[in-house]
Amino acid sequence: MTYQEIKQEESCYVMNTYGRYPVALEKGKGARLWDVEGKEYIDMASGIGVNCLGYGDWDLVKAVSEQASKLMHVSNLYTTIPMVKTAKTLVIFSGLENGKVFFANSGAEANEGAIKLARKYSFDRYGEGRSKIITLKNSFHGRTVTTLKATGQDKFHQYFFPFTEGFDYAEPGDLEDLKNKADGTACAVMMELVQGEGGVLPLNMEYVQAVERFCRERDLLLIVDEVQTGIGRTGSLFCFQQYKIRPDVVTLAKGLGGGLPIGAVLAAGSCSQVLGPGTHASTFGGSPTVCAAANAVLAKVNDPIFLEKVRSKGDYIRRNILDLHAPAVKAVRGMGLMIGIQVEEGKQGEYVNALMEKGVLALMAGKDTVRLLPPLTITIEEIDQALAAMSQVFGAE
Repeated sequence: MTYQEIKQEESCYVMNTYGRYPVALEKGKGARLWDVEGKEYIDMASGIGVNCLGYGDWDLVKAVSEQASKLMHVSNLYTTIPMVKTAKTLVIFSGLENGKVFFANSGAEANEGAIKLARKYSFDRYGEGRSKIITLKNSFHGRTVTTLKATGQDKFHQYFFPFTEGFDYAEPGDLEDLKNKADGTACAVMMELVQGEGGVLPLNMEYVQAVERFCRERDLLLIVDEVQTGIGRTGSLFCFQQYKIRPDVVTLAKGLGGGLPIGAVLAAGSCSQVLGPGTHASTFGGSPTVCAAANAVLAKVNDPIFLEKVRSKGDYIRRNILDLHAPAVKAVRGMGLMIGIQVEEGKQGEYVNALMEKGVLALMAGKDTVRLLPPLTITIEEIDQALAAMSQVFGAE
């Protein structure tokens, strides 16, 4: 089928809830993709940070194929080896002593689980009236009715009234604002250490560490949303490890499944016993096939040499974009292979479309940011090809 034929059928049968780019993708290898008409792209988006091992990784394909042929799904009424192995790896290498994991299917579901956990933790200890969760302005935590309300951006608080109540929003970096919002009705603080959808904005380390201390003083759970920053994306298995903090709860998704849908709520010993039988559930969460994929991902990503390469490739990209001296580029920021290129406000869509025309897939974020989330396995050759296109699109001197 041609692109136009595919789009015609899509318009008949698929809800128009996405502003899709005019491309129908067919296959991939490494960090390269091909559309149905044979055009090649360097993928600097990786399915919005999901395809961390790129396309066609043999170990990942083999793990999924072998598990699917043996046992694809049985529900959480039974125990499976892949699920237990994934949980064990996450707990051990997070350093969260006596931690435990709940598995879901997406980042929004993981954040929903963390919200429920925090509110029950407070209810168990203090009773009713202490349920508010403080998030940060410019944050993004998901598309469900509850996680939309947890998101600290007014543009998401539309149409779907009434939203779940019990959230307030503090200014990033302003500790006093957060303290004022976290009054006697608060039970938790929830934050992304790098605000991805908000524009790839890393939080200040001293601020984050001060928030951790404040949470300990007030017995507020500290929830770190690592849906986008986790599983090697920023150059460490978990981004919080670079901030030298110990969260109570960490939420994960995206790269953990390497392309299959998974979410996870990782709770430290401080609250790992809060959710007991009947308090939370998921039919598909922790399925053996998806966890087999997660185990293949973790076997590769959770390696100091691999993570060092993520950091060095991220440095290489940021340095070379700055070296373009392109008038369109106002700033470059990020951590590891989570990179934001600041351009003129409102113009990021034009640059993303221009890059696509040149054979590079990128993303938008915030009001003024071109976002890059390439596969963690991207090669220098593939990076250089993408940089050559960026040189043309951003107008290098």
